[in-house]
Amino acid sequence: MRVSIAEDRCVAAGHCVVAAPEIFDQREDDGVVVLLDPRPPAAVRETVEEAALLCPAAAIRLVNGAS
Repeated sequence: MRVSIAEDRCVAAGHCVVAAPEIFDQREDDGVVVLLDPRPPAAVRETVEEAALLCPAAAIRLVNGAS
């Protein structure tokens, strides 16, 4: 799985950080999401999927496979 974010869509709600803090963080100055690991391990797949679903701005995109 590959994760990408659309910073311009992020509303700094922080739901992704709460759901998957090992994958997402927030910038200090404006709270916009920071992607810590664009290719997270399979062991955290469920939490990353949950983070994407919780994002009120749909700023997180998940892609299966190596593409």
